[in-house]
Amino acid sequence: MKELILTGFLLVSMVCAGQLALAEMATPIAEANLVESETVKIGGSVVDWLNKPLFTLNGSAVTISGLFRALLIFLFAIVISRLLQRLLKKFSQNQKSINEAAVYTIGRVSHYFILTIGFFFAASSLGINLSNLAIIAGALGVGVGMGLQNVVNNFVSGLILLFERSLKVGDFIELSSGVMGTVREISIRSTLITTNDNVDIVIPNSEFISSSVTNWTMKDASCRLRIPFGVAYGTDKELVRKAVLEAAERVKLHVTQLPQRQPKVWLVNFGDSSLDFELVIWLTPRSVRHPEKVNAAYLWEIENSLSQYGIEIPFPQRDLHVRSWQVERPIAVSEAPAELQTKN
Repeated sequence: MKELILTGFLLVSMVCAGQLALAEMATPIAEANLVESETVKIGGSVVDWLNKPLFTLNGSAVTISGLFRALLIFLFAIVISRLLQRLLKKFSQNQKSINEAAVYTIGRVSHYFILTIGFFFAASSLGINLSNLAIIAGALGVGVGMGLQNVVNNFVSGLILLFERSLKVGDFIELSSGVMGTVREISIRSTLITTNDNVDIVIPNSEFISSSVTNWTMKDASCRLRIPFGVAYGTDKELVRKAVLEAAERVKLHVTQLPQRQPKVWLVNFGDSSLDFELVIWLTPRSVRHPEKVNAAYLWEIENSLSQYGIEIPFPQRDLHVRSWQVERPIAVSEAPAELQTKN
């Protein structure tokens, strides 16, 4: 991108400088009625080619040099936007007290604003009358009618996400489809999410507006996790509590400083084959982003602890009740038919 911008800048500068130089050279020669040299002829043809009208827009002739000038203005706006993005990023890194999500929102909004201003200046350089917004509105209406509804919907949804801040860069979210990951980028059309398996998923912005999204870290980075398990009927409940709490202490991925958020063991249900319990823990901000890993770690230690205390983990059992049973008397050889006796 940088090479493209520099190349365009140098090309337009060379063209403009050559155009002015050739114009200054051609004027005195024409006035003095001198014979044009071959170089001046070539320069004059290049100038004529650059100033040749391609089409008429809003009553003004659009030339190739005008298109180069508009492109240069827009590329300059892109460069200014990129420089501002870098300054904001460095500022947020140096100031640890600054919210990175807020800095990202400011950067994206300023990026759109600068590009819009650059577009208007580029259009003005082509002779487009910006006071007549009916042309722009009409073109936008035609574009939306020709199939840009989804693009406009995603763009507006992205602006809503940036200003509403219900979804910010760095949040850990869970979609209705079960996909979980960290928000990495909110762009014009889509949002980039990276899962714990380091898989990048691009999701249209409208999906976050039209469907439900679970934000695990929206306001408070810590949250409560329930880990279910079961033991056999007749097991001492206090012994289960002791064994599971000891297992939780060996993992230590939960909050331990706050008394009201200490690990707890709840009896939640009388199942078909087991007493159903839950280990309730408050995860640390770092553990919140890895719920599957945390769940596996606690289940591992719970199984070890239950085995250590000799607590049985049941499997589905069914009782079979036989209401009647009749045993048929075996047939003796003497009572068999004559044909079978002959064969035997």
